[in-house]
Amino acid sequence: MATLARRFASLTLAALLAAAPPLWADDTESVTRHGISAFGGLKYGPDFPHFDYVNPDAPKGGTMSFRGTGASRTFDSLNAFILAGEPAQGLARLYDTLLVPAHDEPDSVYGLLAETITYPEDRSWVIFRLRDGARFADGEPVTAEDVVFTLETLQAQGAPTYQIRLKDVARVTALSAREVRIDFADDASTRDLIADVGQIPVLPAHYYATVEFARSTMEPPLGSGPYVVDGADAGRQITYCRNPDYWGADLPVNVGKDNFDCVRYEYYADNTGAFEAFKTGGYLFHEEFTSALWATNYDFPALDRGWILREEIADDRPSGAQGFWLNLRRAQFADPRVREAIAMMFNFEWSNRTLFYGLYERTDSFWENSGMQAEGLPEGDELALLETYRDQLPERVFTEPAVTPPVQSPERGLDRGTLRAGKRLMEAAGWRPGPEGLLRNAEGQTLRVEFVSASAGFERIVLPFIDNLKRLGVNAIYTRVDPAQMQQRQEEFDYDVVIGRFILPLSPSIELRTLFGSESAAAQGSPNLAGVQDPVVDALIEQVIAAPDRPTLETRVEALDRVLRAKHIWVPNWHKGSHWIAYWDVFGKPAEKPPYDRGIDYWWWDQEKYDALKAAGALR
Repeated sequence: MATLARRFASLTLAALLAAAPPLWADDTESVTRHGISAFGGLKYGPDFPHFDYVNPDAPKGGTMSFRGTGASRTFDSLNAFILAGEPAQGLARLYDTLLVPAHDEPDSVYGLLAETITYPEDRSWVIFRLRDGARFADGEPVTAEDVVFTLETLQAQGAPTYQIRLKDVARVTALSAREVRIDFADDASTRDLIADVGQIPVLPAHYYATVEFARSTMEPPLGSGPYVVDGADAGRQITYCRNPDYWGADLPVNVGKDNFDCVRYEYYADNTGAFEAFKTGGYLFHEEFTSALWATNYDFPALDRGWILREEIADDRPSGAQGFWLNLRRAQFADPRVREAIAMMFNFEWSNRTLFYGLYERTDSFWENSGMQAEGLPEGDELALLETYRDQLPERVFTEPAVTPPVQSPERGLDRGTLRAGKRLMEAAGWRPGPEGLLRNAEGQTLRVEFVSASAGFERIVLPFIDNLKRLGVNAIYTRVDPAQMQQRQEEFDYDVVIGRFILPLSPSIELRTLFGSESAAAQGSPNLAGVQDPVVDALIEQVIAAPDRPTLETRVEALDRVLRAKHIWVPNWHKGSHWIAYWDVFGKPAEKPPYDRGIDYWWWDQEKYDALKAAGALR
């Protein structure tokens, strides 16, 4: 989208503003603050020195290294803002945002690029005043025009998630070099819009005057953040090193953060190769996501000698919506009874005992392990809200407890009673067994269900599930593809069933449109894996976004959770309220982890520990 800089390159911003007539008359009473919260006040005052969970005296130095992850376990682009290409991990380190979250508050953000924010009580608009001295890595100042360029460009050319996220931004106007005003649509729910827009990376307009924004590229991009790209080898490794001239190092929101001189991501073709590399120092920090490995693979020499430490750290966020997502865009999943019967064939109890070493709990809610999951029968304010949509909802939403997967025997792959119940649902939906035992509909078609994954570890979980589906009469198959194919198929919704996990925030808001909203169902590359298109879901999402206080928010999320579960859009998996981590003992860390973050960005390099391990021959 054209910007003021491109339209009037020969004029200064000040001249343009001086010549332009006022775009509006606005006498709305407003407040000016250093941060904003969705509900209530802020924990930290305007003169706070740093967040409580950091070590303000943390030394700088050393290199942190991780395994590179992502849907494709590789990367071929350094442009994280478009759908084309697979972006490298860690690109957010290059960019500053107007606002940043505090990880010990559920819904508060504070100024980074923005020195102050000014907004009215109804939050229908906001003025961000940029900090004097904010600079991009090339030394050019961050201006209001860069904010205009960023939001207009992402609205027009960004990935679908950005376009949906910014749909309520009606107008962005540079008031001066350091002040930018954002007006939101008249019918928008504005509770979280300021915070959400404020956390979008600000891009340099002058850089994209000669660089095509919508092109996948391996050229290092320009940002204003604490790191710059030091080296990138597509699909193998990317290293970010601290910008020695970073403008914002001493800001209160940055004190004690980004303590490593460099951060490196190492990419490996598979989990086995990655873990073997970690054990010999190929990278230094590893988070484990596989229960079998966590239970059986941590008995190697470096761990026994204390060179590597193994910890389970608490995660106080909702535990994550992980499951087998059924693609409702496919005709075979049109009937919710079919979807329910398919979900019943997954025996979590057997899987947990046999495959997961008993380390997980069953998930039933999209907001598992939080105060927002639906339980029992709807009542009170939740019931009153659902009554509004009674004629559009199945009666069981009101007469039965929130949908919960059946508990099965851990001793056998599939309970006979569960199998009989599944067959009754299939018959009611018009699917009856043919001569060869496969279910067929009135047209004689079989019920074919293809599971698609790029993970070798996924097979041990899905194959018993497929066996159970075959006993039901489903023509279930498993297809393993390479990571690049998986990425493409997921972006194009070319699957029947796919596994996925989303960490839903403590204060659900605009992101719900991209996960479950009708608009995102057809938007290529969106995270609406199930293809949910439902007017009641859309209405409840908007109710959640508009909630005026936390009790109302929680009630409305409960109603949304109940309705989504009643639609049987997924086969819920499992969860744990913690992170499994292992790391070489070369780091220091604050005494307390922030409750709503892993906290790794606040660790630091301990040179004495490193020297000791090196002297012992542990690290090269």
